[in-house]
Amino acid sequence: MRPSRISLASLTLLLCLAPVACKTAAPAAAPAFQALPVQTLTVSSTPVPRSDEYVATIKSRRSATLNPQVDGNLTAILIHSGDHVRADQLLMQIDPAKQEATVASQAATVQQMLAVYKYNQTEIERQRKLFTAGVTSRDSLDQAEQAYASSKANYDAAEASLVTQQKQLGYYQIRAPFDGIVGDIPVHVGDYVSGSTMLTTVDENRDLEAYIYVPAEKATEIRMGLPVEILDNNEQSIENTAIDFISPQVDNGLQGILVKAPVHSEQAILRTAQLVKARIIWTSTPLPVIPVLAVTRLGGQAFVYVAQDQGGHYFAHQVAVKLGDTIGNNYAVLDGLQNGEKVIVSGTQFLVDKMPVQPLG
Repeated sequence: MRPSRISLASLTLLLCLAPVACKTAAPAAAPAFQALPVQTLTVSSTPVPRSDEYVATIKSRRSATLNPQVDGNLTAILIHSGDHVRADQLLMQIDPAKQEATVASQAATVQQMLAVYKYNQTEIERQRKLFTAGVTSRDSLDQAEQAYASSKANYDAAEASLVTQQKQLGYYQIRAPFDGIVGDIPVHVGDYVSGSTMLTTVDENRDLEAYIYVPAEKATEIRMGLPVEILDNNEQSIENTAIDFISPQVDNGLQGILVKAPVHSEQAILRTAQLVKARIIWTSTPLPVIPVLAVTRLGGQAFVYVAQDQGGHYFAHQVAVKLGDTIGNNYAVLDGLQNGEKVIVSGTQFLVDKMPVQPLG
């Protein structure tokens, strides 16, 4: 009877386990990838300039360094650095006392010569009348005429010398040669100055030019009319201009060729002697351009994702590209892309190669 009980118990256990085995579910199939919505941009060519940047100096076409034409001590400085001055405005005064004494002495000499001249003028008229009347000899008349001519020449010379000394007196006043802005003033009241002393500068802050030194190896590419873009230190464009002067020789010190480009920006933006950046545009070539945000980098190599159409379904395809210069917020593409391809410009951080995507634009 014991074996029958074991068999019955085993049967009961199998019957109890059977429903459990029957309820075990089959493994589910892996879900399909959903297409990621992405923004795309159709690649097209844009003229891309080939350019080089150089440091340029802004200079005025009218700029004067003021040196005295006489020696003496400065008695007055009537301007400050940065002042706007007008033509012929008095800037500085050199002590004129010695020259004033010379002028006064010469003026007295002129009066003396004038008195002699007037006396001889009267005397020659008298001698002519006497000679006509037969009272005096020809020799006396000749002597009177000689004295008159000599006194006249002495008077004219003294008067010319007075004019020269008076003009010399004007050199003791330093005046502005034209309207402009005063530069540095390295001298002080009381300083002894001479012809070699630099008093200050006056620059007319208009009709400006950009002085650019281009490396000599670029000599074959330089030509009149090449476009030049003037930039500030933040790479912001100030003005577009063009080369209008090319030096015929190479600067020995810089080993560069001086070129100039006119600048017409407002005075508040540029000033004489200011350093700016000058971008010379050598050529302009049509190239594909893509947004900076579309580019990903891996191991130093630049990639973009292109939305490829495969039977109406789009997949992200990773493409290696060779990038050129930046143009605003875009890269010029030298190799790797063709016009008409759809470059993915959003969600690139979520993309992998051959991943389904849904272009939105």
